[in-house]
Amino acid sequence: MAYKKHILLGRITRIHGFEGAVTVKTEKILSENIPGMESVFLEIEGRQVPFFIEYAEQAGPDILRMKFEDYDNASGVREFVGCCVFMTGESPPVEKRDELQDLNGFMVMSDKNHSIGIIKEIIHNPQQILLSVRSESGKEVLIPMHPDLIQEIIPDRKILIMILPEGLTDIN
Repeated sequence: MAYKKHILLGRITRIHGFEGAVTVKTEKILSENIPGMESVFLEIEGRQVPFFIEYAEQAGPDILRMKFEDYDNASGVREFVGCCVFMTGESPPVEKRDELQDLNGFMVMSDKNHSIGIIKEIIHNPQQILLSVRSESGKEVLIPMHPDLIQEIIPDRKILIMILPEGLTDIN
């Protein structure tokens, strides 16, 4: 498993209400880190899958209520009950914001040596930075620019190798 940079937050124990929120039984009291969390990883079928947090609030000393973006009902989160929740540990940023523009024109490759496409634009959103990648078929693929997804940058060959969750390039 590639959880070296992730900290086990806890396990989803049940659904909370009808709006798509879940209850997480935390491993230890981490209340000082909760307000700053923007995303977590759920372990689904042995793979880490990133989820953006709409809100997270402490409901007790070891209970956390959390709602994920784009999940607005209980049936959408039912499959997550029992999943482990990992928060990202402290890791230095891969590139400074000014240096990101240097990635335009880089070839994005998957960790399985599969070509995803060429970076055409760096999109600076308030919550995350996205890479706009044009595939060989002309399709635009948006990929989150996160240090945990980057395996290697080869500047002299203009290649960016990323570890992408399965299906990420298909949802754009």
